[in-house]
Amino acid sequence: MEAHYIGIDIGSTATKLAALSGERALLGTTVVPFGTGTQADQLALETFYRNSRLSPSDCVRTIATGYGRLIFRGADAQVSEISCHAKGLHHFLPQARTIIDVGGQDLKAIQINDRGSVQQFVMNDKCAAGTGRFLEVMSRVMGLEVAELGEYDARATEVETISNTCTVFAESEVISKLSAGVDIANLVAGIHDSVARKITGLSLRMGILPEVALTGGGALNTGLVRALERNLKCGLLLPSLPQFTGAVGAALFALEGRS
Repeated sequence: MEAHYIGIDIGSTATKLAALSGERALLGTTVVPFGTGTQADQLALETFYRNSRLSPSDCVRTIATGYGRLIFRGADAQVSEISCHAKGLHHFLPQARTIIDVGGQDLKAIQINDRGSVQQFVMNDKCAAGTGRFLEVMSRVMGLEVAELGEYDARATEVETISNTCTVFAESEVISKLSAGVDIANLVAGIHDSVARKITGLSLRMGILPEVALTGGGALNTGLVRALERNLKCGLLLPSLPQFTGAVGAALFALEGRS
C-alpha cells in the first residue's frame, strides 16, 4: 500500500476529495453531490477507498476545508477554503495571480503572489447572485439542466439583457421573457452575462492582476467562461480539475504538515 495525504473540501452543495502521494502526484479524486450538514464527508471517503487501491490505514494526514470543515471529525486539522484554493490553484497554474471561484452558494475573488500565498480577497456569501445557485434557479425556470447551459449559450445570436441580479427578481424577469417568446439560447447568454457582470464587479473591488484563473463548478460552464472573458476583457486560465482546486490545496497542506 502507498502512504498518501487527503484533502476534503466540504462545500455547501458538494463535497470533493483529493489524495496526493508524498511526491505530490494526484492519486485520485471523488465528488459527491451533497455538502455540509449531511453525511457527504464519510460518503466521499468510503467511495474513494472503495474505488482506489489505497487503504485508509496508509493515510498519513487529512486536512478539511470548506463550509463543513469544522464539523468533520476525521480531519487532523482545518484550513480555510481561501487558503486552500490559493494553494491548489498555484499547484495547477503557478502563473496565475487572480483566482475567481464560482461555488454553489458563494463567489470568491482571491489575489495571490508568486508563491501561492493569499494577498487579499473579496467574497459574496450573502446573496445567490453570481453563484451556482443562481444558475440552478434560472435553469429550472427554463426547463434545462445546468449542464446544458453552455451548449445553449453557443447557439445564441444575441445576448438578452437581464437587468436584475437578485435571484428572486431575475427569476420573474426570465419567466416574463419566456412568456414574450424570447429565444431560450439568447436568454441563456443573458443569464451568463448577468452572472459575469456580478463576478466582474466583485473582482474589480479587489483589483485584478494577470493571469486570471477560474475555478469551481462554474469553470465547467463554457457559456459562463465566454461571458466572463467578455466582461473582464481578458482570457481565463482553467485548471484541469477546477472543482477540486480546494481539495488539492487541502491535500497539499496535509503533505506539508506531515511529521
